[in-house]
Amino acid sequence: MPDAALAALDRFPGLRVLVVGEAMLDSYLFGSTSRLCREAPVPVVNVERRTDSPGGAANTAANAAALGARVTLLSATGGDPEAAILRRALAASPVAASLVVAPERATLAKNRVVADNQILVRYDQGTTTAVSPAIEEQLLARLVAAWPRSDAVIVSDYSYGLLTPGLVGGIADLQARSPRVLLVDSRRLEAYRSLHPTAVKPNREEVEGLLSLAVTSPSDLPPYGGRLFELTGADTVAVTLDRDGALLFEQGAPAKHLPTPAVSHAHVAGAGDTFTAALALGLAAGCGPQASAALASAAAAFVVGREGTTVCSAADLRDRLTAADKYVTDCGRLVERLALLRARGRRIVFTNGCFDILHSGHIGYLNAARGPGDVLVVGLNSDTSVRRLKGPERPVNTLADRARVLSALSCVDFVVPFDADTPADLIRAIRPELFVKGADYSGRPLPEAALVESLGGRVQLLPFLEDHSTTRIIARIRDEQAARAGRPEGRRRSARRRLERRPPGPLPQAG
Repeated sequence: MPDAALAALDRFPGLRVLVVGEAMLDSYLFGSTSRLCREAPVPVVNVERRTDSPGGAANTAANAAALGARVTLLSATGGDPEAAILRRALAASPVAASLVVAPERATLAKNRVVADNQILVRYDQGTTTAVSPAIEEQLLARLVAAWPRSDAVIVSDYSYGLLTPGLVGGIADLQARSPRVLLVDSRRLEAYRSLHPTAVKPNREEVEGLLSLAVTSPSDLPPYGGRLFELTGADTVAVTLDRDGALLFEQGAPAKHLPTPAVSHAHVAGAGDTFTAALALGLAAGCGPQASAALASAAAAFVVGREGTTVCSAADLRDRLTAADKYVTDCGRLVERLALLRARGRRIVFTNGCFDILHSGHIGYLNAARGPGDVLVVGLNSDTSVRRLKGPERPVNTLADRARVLSALSCVDFVVPFDADTPADLIRAIRPELFVKGADYSGRPLPEAALVESLGGRVQLLPFLEDHSTTRIIARIRDEQAARAGRPEGRRRSARRRLERRPPGPLPQAG
């Protein structure tokens, strides 16, 4: 990650940001289900907990505040219970909420019912027609008052009636007289073209609508950079593409793809709001578009690993920005970093192994290990430890190479080496909430289980993929080499392995 991004992060606390747009309430009902309703073929959910979070423009504001900026949110709500819940949710953040009450309107709310980590239904409510002239007048007055105190302005327009032509015109007049860093996140970007925004952030669906183009991969978009600048009037266009990351278009520079890890929770929401907030702050802090977009991608990558609608704090982002320092050889330093993460409510998962030749079985295993927690620490056997366990011809790859490959995986947060035959000393130091091992231990005692449980943690066994192991891969390579060299035993073993991997063919027909 460029040093410029970290330097920009240090400047966030001095920034004043105005967010204008539709504030929403994001509510989640979490529970479990084991039976169907008698009245209809639908599951019955036993609700166990509820969470309420700021959504829409309110989530963008909450993210900007969590990153350290002083944030004012300008929006409108009804006078209903949902508005009261939203105000309480905002009160838990440092956002200064300037919410106009429109008694005739129903507050925007998105309600999700989640059972066993799966969204079963989302039901939306709230008024989506244009606000009345009286409400528009109040919003304009507050906009004019807040503008001089703002270093950056974020427009979060969901086309739910708040950003009327009159309010957009007011933003245009203020921007023309007193320019600010202006970032527009809107479902109708063409309405803001005349404002010449600093940056716009369409998502996949929005950019498809702009270009009348189906986007199947990031490679579809680079030829259309000029057209995007023309249609939006912006100097920078950051297109968010869900699990495909983001694509950055900057005037005078080639398009840049910014990958983002795949979503690990089925009910994550608001990553686009996080991206928008971090991108705007980066630009306002004097960071260039590429470094700002890298900042935004890192922030979005954090929230997609969390359930529900959440925020990325400055500390979270700093951890993410320094992720290149995943390989920690000093166990004491690792314990200090884990203590900071625990203080913010993170659950530590620990696993260990040689990871000599990384294969698909390892990838699946490590992704599954990361799932139940927030931080995955991998204890990595040293070269001498591997030789004791696997024989004098192992490891194939050195400790440094193995650590570098593991550190490149988004699911791995820290890699720490150890020289003993077991990771017992590491476990005592790290004290993980969860210790994960492969299911090849199933049916026989796991040596570290008693230690983990005595420290208050628990043990979980995960299945390995069939026919995936480093030992088998090495044996297969050696057999193929022997076969090519003409040695009979190599040809026999190689042929036998090919037959074992070949799917069964049709039964022979009677002649």
